[in-house]
Amino acid sequence: MGKQAFSSFAFVFTFLSAAANAASELPRPRGVGPEFAKFYKDPETFTCISNPSIKIPVSRLNDDYCDCPDGSDEPGTSACAFISPLSPPSPSEVTVGQFDEALALPGYYCKNKGHIPSYIPFTNVNDGACDYDLCCDGSDEWEAVGGLKCEDRCAKIGKEWRKQDEARQKSLGAANKRRKELITEAARLKQEVEDRIKTLQTQTQSQELKVQALEKSLQEIERQEKGRVVKGAGKGGKLNVLSSLAKERIQELLDNLGRVKDERDAARLRIEDLEGILRRFKEEYNPNFNDEGVKRAVKAWEDYAATEQPGPDAAKDRDLDEILKPDSESAINWSEFEEGEDSDVEALYKFEAYLPDPLRKWVNQKLRDLRVMMIENGILADPHTDSPESKAVTDARSQLEGARTELNNDKNELTRHQEDLGKDYGPDEVFRALKGHCVEKDSGEYVYEFCFLENTTQKPKKGGGNTGMGNFARIEKITVDEDLPADGKGLGSGERWVIKYENGQHCWNGPSRSTAVILACAEKDEIWKIVEEEKCVYRMEVGTPAVCVTKNGAKEAPPHSEL
Repeated sequence: MGKQAFSSFAFVFTFLSAAANAASELPRPRGVGPEFAKFYKDPETFTCISNPSIKIPVSRLNDDYCDCPDGSDEPGTSACAFISPLSPPSPSEVTVGQFDEALALPGYYCKNKGHIPSYIPFTNVNDGACDYDLCCDGSDEWEAVGGLKCEDRCAKIGKEWRKQDEARQKSLGAANKRRKELITEAARLKQEVEDRIKTLQTQTQSQELKVQALEKSLQEIERQEKGRVVKGAGKGGKLNVLSSLAKERIQELLDNLGRVKDERDAARLRIEDLEGILRRFKEEYNPNFNDEGVKRAVKAWEDYAATEQPGPDAAKDRDLDEILKPDSESAINWSEFEEGEDSDVEALYKFEAYLPDPLRKWVNQKLRDLRVMMIENGILADPHTDSPESKAVTDARSQLEGARTELNNDKNELTRHQEDLGKDYGPDEVFRALKGHCVEKDSGEYVYEFCFLENTTQKPKKGGGNTGMGNFARIEKITVDEDLPADGKGLGSGERWVIKYENGQHCWNGPSRSTAVILACAEKDEIWKIVEEEKCVYRMEVGTPAVCVTKNGAKEAPPHSEL
């Protein structure tokens, strides 16, 4: 016999054996799900699932009388519906005595061929109502109470459900694709932060060395400057001191001269006005009146007018104006006296110029060091105590301050990025890619805005200022148990991510506003519902692809269907 023939024979034998075993097994009793079939295999005796000490004949299964304390002998009737339905176990969890006084089965099992099998409460069995939403095959009304007959609608309901499920799966696929893009973007942003931290750490170390070098350089320059003999406000030695003092004194005299000239011009105008008044008085008075006071006044004016008065000297005024001009040709060019960096000692001891260059530098440096030593030990007074610091010191100090500023900026930025890496950005840090992204919803009188990890806002449509409903505080995980709307836009049941926003605008006669934004899976970012649960405490339900992930990050498998 060849290999191929032997394999065919083995397959046929295996198939016939399986068929024989299936024929020898009893069919499952009405209302028993496939996962509980193992408890109903004995063809003669049934053992109560949670009470194995109680055994009854198989004939008493589904006889509309409750024999087992856990109701497991009546899987297809409502006889044991009075038993507590709380915490029904799964088949793998059933142990002796674990669930006494509680139903061992989750309910009546509807096969729903062509659709999704499900369990319904035992109280719904033969209650005279067709429960097509859970038991579309109508098998829960097998007794036809009152002549009721529930037709099998699973083919039609299943077809419509599969059509909707196909759309849901397509939407879920798009949402999962979008979530993968967000995770990739979040990883890229995180990598940018990590790279920036490395760069800043290197820059900070370099800046610290630079600051240390500049501090040392400033100290050295300040020490060298102490070795220079006092100079004037400008540059150079004693000549510069004298020129600086002369410049200040001459400028003071020029300022006073200008002030006196202005006062003189004002006095001249006043005298002209008074002379005009007296002149008109002489011309207009009546000599026929015998008024001795008027006569004396007129006589005094005539004597004053007969005296020769000095008039303005135009030439002198021009000279005076020329002197007061800051850019006149007669102005002193002070820069000629302020040039040169030679100290007084260097000006006096010109013999250094005749020395060889290396020896001249050595002598000069030794003199400076000696002078600095004497100043530092109090033998000589510091010549720079009351004089402004030199340009070299100013430049060195400016460079040091600039380097310190850059170092502080780098340190602050480094701290911000390190803190950012420690922040919670949700599952797979997906919210890092959405930070600052905002979603709005028009809700009649207001427009509500939600910005990931930033704030929530209420915007009036008829004018007025916006109201802050909270600022980002933290990310939490909660469990919700709600019915999912027909359009699928809701929370449903299960674990959900919630972003808490607190310390919003203060409510009149109430607390500061706060918002809990609960997120559920959706193909795009959208606000579904806004509710004010308490005074100034809001609940916002939002759909986003960012949270489209099930337990362990795996995609949900489609429900099992017995087709």
